Amino acid sequence: MTEPWKAKFEDERARLNDVVLESGHLGIKRFFALDEQAYRSGALPAKVKELLGLVASLVMRCDACVSYHLIRCREEGVTREEFDEAANVALVVGGSIVIPHLRSAAERFEDLAAS
Repeated sequence: MTEPWKAKFEDERARLNDVVLESGHLGIKRFFALDEQAYRSGALPAKVKELLGLVASLVMRCDACVSYHLIRCREEGVTREEFDEAANVALVVGGSIVIPHLRSAAERFEDLAAS
């Protein structure tokens, strides 16, 4: 199975990042760099940090963030069992309002796993 949403998401994200960063604003550039550095391996491995990002994104109900962290989770080797445990934490923290976002996330995770 292919995931047409992934290519569309990544293209759109890259294009819009360019729009934001072309201003050269120092604070914005620094924040983008800080965000990137936050997910690098340190005391916690990158895989765990991406799962944390996924949980936060589900709780905040940010579909773009969920998509980004799903892609990164798969790149870091997150299994379906690990995804399910992280999803459970998001549900406990965020409540039932997380369910619609979790449905989409589970489908996208399966798409990524199948490719």
